[in-house]
Amino acid sequence: MVVNCDSLEQVREKIDGLDRQIVGLIAERGAYVSQAARFKKDSDAVRAPQRVEQVIAKVRGLASELGANPNVTEDVYRAMIAAFIEQELAEHTALAN
Repeated sequence: MVVNCDSLEQVREKIDGLDRQIVGLIAERGAYVSQAARFKKDSDAVRAPQRVEQVIAKVRGLASELGANPNVTEDVYRAMIAAFIEQELAEHTALAN
């Protein structure tokens, strides 16, 4: 729940708290990405452009539902997914060797 802040310092404290939660969730998501590498046959399965578009459509809908900017949400998710694909490609390659 968003509270009305009385100062820039308070706003920054709230953002810092959210950043801690967000990074924790990124770490959790990354752990699942690492597990997914075991189940994919090749680098095309890792890249999975159709799955990326499914995720983007889903999070845009969630953004609208939850009051977030859908364009910002999409941009953040595309950047995050691209980074996770790189991580997963490296892990997939390591598993294949």
